[in-house]
Amino acid sequence: MLSELSIRNFAIIESLSVSFQKGLTVLTGETGAGKSIIIDAVHLLVGGRGSAEFVRHGEDKAEIEGLFFLDSETHPCYAKGKEFGIEVEDGMIVLRRDISKNGKSICRVNGKLVTIAILREIGSTLIDIHGQHEHQELMDETKHINLLDQFGAKDIYPALSEYQAVFKSYEHTLKKLKNLSENEQQIAHRLDLIQFQYEEIQSAELKLNEDEELTEEKRKLNNFEKIFESIQSGYTALKGDQRGLDWIGMVMDHLENAADINPEYKELHESVTNCFYILEDAARVLSSELDILEFDPQRLNDIEDRLTEINQLKRKYGQTISDILEYAARIEGEIETLQNKEVHIGQMEKELASFKKDLEIEALNLHKARAMWAKELTSLIHQELKELYMGKTVFEVKIENHGNQFMRNGGDKIEFYISTNPGEPLKPLSKIASGGELSRIMLALKSIFSKHQGVTSIIFDEVDTGVSGRVAQAIAEKIYKVAKNSQVLCISHLPQVAAMSDTHLYINKEIQDGRTRTSVAPLTDLEKIREIGRMISGVEITDLTRQHAEELLNMAQYMKTAK
Repeated sequence: MLSELSIRNFAIIESLSVSFQKGLTVLTGETGAGKSIIIDAVHLLVGGRGSAEFVRHGEDKAEIEGLFFLDSETHPCYAKGKEFGIEVEDGMIVLRRDISKNGKSICRVNGKLVTIAILREIGSTLIDIHGQHEHQELMDETKHINLLDQFGAKDIYPALSEYQAVFKSYEHTLKKLKNLSENEQQIAHRLDLIQFQYEEIQSAELKLNEDEELTEEKRKLNNFEKIFESIQSGYTALKGDQRGLDWIGMVMDHLENAADINPEYKELHESVTNCFYILEDAARVLSSELDILEFDPQRLNDIEDRLTEINQLKRKYGQTISDILEYAARIEGEIETLQNKEVHIGQMEKELASFKKDLEIEALNLHKARAMWAKELTSLIHQELKELYMGKTVFEVKIENHGNQFMRNGGDKIEFYISTNPGEPLKPLSKIASGGELSRIMLALKSIFSKHQGVTSIIFDEVDTGVSGRVAQAIAEKIYKVAKNSQVLCISHLPQVAAMSDTHLYINKEIQDGRTRTSVAPLTDLEKIREIGRMISGVEITDLTRQHAEELLNMAQYMKTAK
């Protein structure tokens, strides 16, 4: 759920911090007070399209930040966070978006900078914003198949998983067959190219880690003079008259005499003696090194040439020798396939035919599962519409089977159709135009799908426009029903909806120091009566209006308790 929303320098809002609760939160206020501006801010927070026009006049940037709590470790936001390398700890996620006055956006998720595309993907798992005229998921016929699959996940998802496993193999084989069946000229060019590449790599006779070994040898050769001088100086310091070993030998003789007189010096004498012989061995090794050290300028040239050859191959075939050898192994297999093209085409056609038979079986199983759940969904939608006084409306989940046309989600095309008047033909849901009817249809669908979509919060922005009377009451009850499964934030002009709220926020606009400022505050029970009265009658609130408001609140409380 959305727990906290902070807005700074956004449109007419200078600074605003709002806390939200579970259940149904209704936002009301005078026209132009800034209700929709708050929803616009939330929309931008979850990846909506931004503009410099949102930045408050005279300010450098607008800032929007939201804190969300995830109610389950299986929430899809966890998977999205893992996909994009974002840590989600303690079930909390913070979204932030800054919009500068030049229109550029900076987006962060839990403090990590992200693109707007990533913000949008994560935001889509947290909030579903629905306005009367927006093209939401339920109005997009391409998404209907996903909604049905979510609804019947218990049976559909296992069947879909089986189908997609076979489809992946089928698609991979089909792609290989298509590539192999291209025109002869393209294949001949490809074969000539990879044969040349393979021969070039093979003729180089590369060895793993060869470049690293050569680079180390080159470093030593480039520093040969320094190495030789250092070893020679070290040997000279140890060996020769009045050099290191002579002096240590003298120390050893003196300590031997002392140890003969006093045994306490025997251990010290032995230590010096051991050091003498160790240094003597080191001097012999240094002497041997001086004998074998020889600078070979030709070897240095050979190394340079070999490294140049290896680097040229790296530029063409891979960043490391291992990558180059792996590439050679791949094209060796491709060469064999192209040289024996007809044999491989025959094998692939047999594989494809086998996969196709399997796909037909899995697609049929998937179709049966969808058809079964489509009936269940249709029945529930009719029940929901009946409760919204649309009992004569006909809803249908149309499933068209494409037979041998296999797609990633099966061979079905699914679209929701509806007829709102008796005698009228069924039409696609996306073609429904009446505002009042659309509001009720959307609420009926939301009532069902909100349980299956896993979205943390749902925002209804004036979806109750164009309705009144008993329909308005039915919509209020339906919105409250949706709020049982998801946090719902609702901007409404209907007193019936406001009465059903668990939290009622009042949005107020006032002029201070010549500037417009918007504020939001939760209403007390008494303030709630006054605001609902204003929504009923307008500016003047009479005793009768107040009684009507109290009656609405009492009815709402009774309905919530009864449900």
